[in-house]
Amino acid sequence: MPDDSVPDGIQVPVVWLGPEDVPMLHANAFVCQFDGQTMDSMLLTVGQLTQPAIAGVTEEERREQVEQIAYVPIKPIARLAFTPARAKELIATLQANLDQLDQATKLRKVDPR
Repeated sequence: MPDDSVPDGIQVPVVWLGPEDVPMLHANAFVCQFDGQTMDSMLLTVGQLTQPAIAGVTEEERREQVEQIAYVPIKPIARLAFTPARAKELIATLQANLDQLDQATKLRKVDPR
């Protein structure tokens, strides 16, 4: 017997508002961890690593400059938490878009219009 106390689902559209208003930051450093307390989510930290400028004329000058560098900092730009289901959704979304980009790149090489 159907449960009449629960109404039929109502679909409401979901719309992204203003993604173009958010600054675009290029990410080139990533670290992923488990949430150590709850163990029910993954934490993804995204950052920007900028290589230090090495301006020596000779290789010896450049080597000396590099030897003076204690570390290269990574500037965090986002820290995101995902449930396992949302992490799988993100992976699928990224893979689908990467596949589309690969296909478009191949097509562009064949027909460079």
